[in-house]
Amino acid sequence: MIAELISRNIAHRPVRTAISIIAIAVEVTLVVIIVGLTSGLLQDSAKRIEGIGADIMMQPPSSSLILAFSGAPMPIRIREKLEQMKGVKAVAPVLVQFHSAGIELIYGIEPKSFDAVSGGFVFHQGGAFEEPDDLLVDDFYAAAKKIRVGETRRLLDHDFRVVGIVEHGKGSRLFVPLATLQDLSGSQDKASIFFVKCKDPEETSQVMAAMQRVFPRHQLRPLKSYLSMMTSSSLPGLNAFVDSMIVLAVVIGFLVIFLSMYTTILERTHEIGILKSMGASDRYLVKLVLSEAGLLGGIGIGAGIGLSYLTRALMLNLFPTLIILITGGWLAKASFLAAVAALAGALYPAYLAAKQDPIEALAYE
Repeated sequence: MIAELISRNIAHRPVRTAISIIAIAVEVTLVVIIVGLTSGLLQDSAKRIEGIGADIMMQPPSSSLILAFSGAPMPIRIREKLEQMKGVKAVAPVLVQFHSAGIELIYGIEPKSFDAVSGGFVFHQGGAFEEPDDLLVDDFYAAAKKIRVGETRRLLDHDFRVVGIVEHGKGSRLFVPLATLQDLSGSQDKASIFFVKCKDPEETSQVMAAMQRVFPRHQLRPLKSYLSMMTSSSLPGLNAFVDSMIVLAVVIGFLVIFLSMYTTILERTHEIGILKSMGASDRYLVKLVLSEAGLLGGIGIGAGIGLSYLTRALMLNLFPTLIILITGGWLAKASFLAAVAALAGALYPAYLAAKQDPIEALAYE
């Protein structure tokens, strides 16, 4: 009997039912996509930086793990001091600029020093820099943007000529000459990062200690552990943003279910009076309301999982180089949060239904 009552009530108010299901679906999708986008970008960035092959990354004081937030306040002459340190094999200064149109970082590099640290690029097409306006792109970016050698690409309001397509995994997807990027960004003789290659990787900690004595305020990070550091929990601002989005999603689901079930109880006051006069207990009415909320939540969760994959597909179509990780763990967490929000939103309407006086309910118009 409960199943029949629930199905009829859901069918009787299709618009309200659809809105409730959509709200739960959006809640699940918001949680899954926000977490998937955050973790995907962090992991992809970390893997590419580790792929450079350096042992140590030196950044300015108080700089973020996320390179897009780094400026270029370090004089490039710092390289000379680093090269003179015992155990240092090579130093590569890199200037980093964020390319908002493609949601990518651009590396300004010196080919000789960058090759000494990274082992050099593997070219799929074309070759190295020859002119100040030359551009290298990795194979992933080239495939996503359908780029060919010889094309002109506009970056930072400047035209670059694509001279080579390289194997991905060397930090960025876009590389231009360091001097050119310095001029375009107004950062002459400056660098955002110094990648340091040690003569013996086993001596990385000793080299870092020596660097820290000379540059006590600068950020030094061993690249072997960079991937483990790149998590939202290690970035307080980003972690707070993710948590805020999750809370917002849960609140949306709670409020929509609450309003839906509350208005349902008000509209069905007379029916509740009839059920009570026929002997329906308070427990039965609570079960009826919570079961309906649970059904709406279940349908919404299923729709939300499907919408998450659809949203990822649409975002990847617009921004092919994005990495959005959808994991079973976060699908389960998002589903659990949505279910809790739906049931929590139905608690007060269920209590309201159970406590109605049957005589007053029967007289309700």
